[in-house]
Amino acid sequence: MDTIQIKGLRIFAYHGVGPEEKRDGQPFVLDIAMKADLSRARRSDDLEDTVNYAAVVEAVRAAFTAQSYDLIERAAQAVCDAVLEDFPPVQEVQVLLKKPEAPVSAEFDYMAVGVTQRREEA
Repeated sequence: MDTIQIKGLRIFAYHGVGPEEKRDGQPFVLDIAMKADLSRARRSDDLEDTVNYAAVVEAVRAAFTAQSYDLIERAAQAVCDAVLEDFPPVQEVQVLLKKPEAPVSAEFDYMAVGVTQRREEA
């Protein structure tokens, strides 16, 4: 099984429990890893034989901003669902959803949640 990775995808959205998070929004950063059999693409050099990461980015952006969630766990699941629904070759998707401006009174790089979804579990 091969892996396609998208690292550091920045998307502005309105997720969070606090009213200011829902009103003002904040930046999020996503790291996405998708497991798929890319053996045909490795031999053909044809975009039709792989998972188009530009199309994945658009699907992720649409799913991530379609509605406002209280929990980043739910927002990460929405991303997993969209990838598995829109890209049949993907057998597993891992999402690390980072919230660098979480309203927590502390110094930190980010708060995050990691979610893994396998096609057979979807």
